[in-house]
Amino acid sequence: MKQNELPTDISLAECGQRLLEADDIYILSHQYPDGDTLGSAAALCRLLLQKGKRVRTLCSDEIPKKFADLYQGLPQEEFSPAFVVAVDVADVKLLGKKLEHFGDKIDLCIDHHGSNKRYARWNYVDPTAAAAAEMIAQLANLWGVALDPAVADAIFTGITTDTGCFKYTNATSRTYRIAADMIDAGADASRINRIMFDTKSRARLEIERRVLDTMRFYFDGRCAVVYVTNEMVAQTGAGADDTDGLASLPRQVEGVKVGVTLRQREDGAFKASVRTDGVNASAICAHFGGGGHPAAAGCLLPGTVEQAREAMLEVVGRALEEQA
Repeated sequence: MKQNELPTDISLAECGQRLLEADDIYILSHQYPDGDTLGSAAALCRLLLQKGKRVRTLCSDEIPKKFADLYQGLPQEEFSPAFVVAVDVADVKLLGKKLEHFGDKIDLCIDHHGSNKRYARWNYVDPTAAAAAEMIAQLANLWGVALDPAVADAIFTGITTDTGCFKYTNATSRTYRIAADMIDAGADASRINRIMFDTKSRARLEIERRVLDTMRFYFDGRCAVVYVTNEMVAQTGAGADDTDGLASLPRQVEGVKVGVTLRQREDGAFKASVRTDGVNASAICAHFGGGGHPAAAGCLLPGTVEQAREAMLEVVGRALEEQA
């Protein structure tokens, strides 16, 4: 974004037009990448390649193995970008160290988080979308592009992972229709869901066991907190694939309204992932400068795991009182 230029909210049609007018495009995903940011980036990259654009994707972190197929055959050519797009990135702080230098250079943001910071020159933000991948599917429809199985796989991956295999309340009738369209276009839905939700490495089982051992309950069992330290990860040999999805564990316990997972970062601080039922997760995380969706949000907490947990519990306690 140019100095002194105000960010602008734009429509789907305007977003599509800006992309068609651009070339030499970089597509950025957020750090600790999930299926939505990676699926959206891969799908958008393939769509733009069909439009004859020079384009590549970037992420601060290595692409987890279970998402590697989405990036098969995508160009890795380095060039000086003339247009920078961020997908599924609510705040430039989420880009990570390797991409933080793009923070004030992002031309377009495509995102579905209501807490989006409007950091880009143009912002296409739709909080009604269950996943950013839904918005990429709408762009494909706008452009009249025939979907191939690779694009369909990427979009379906983004949708199924951000809806918890369609279990979360963010999945709407539109979400199901778009997912069905992807299956019609060749997405291998059963294989994708099996890999994303039903396949675990031995390292994943070991880190999951240790995380469950840390679970503690508060406020008459309405809140559960777990944590993952760098030491635990090192001891189990768990990689990014193995820690993905741990945030859902505390919320799965009967009676829990607020599940909190504290994941230690390399700098020692903790990334809090909050999953809720009937409590506003985004409002909880906003107290710490974070945000997200009403039922799923995140933020960063400094200090030790004990300090991070106490800070989070203070805010969660007030949220539960207000809900009661």
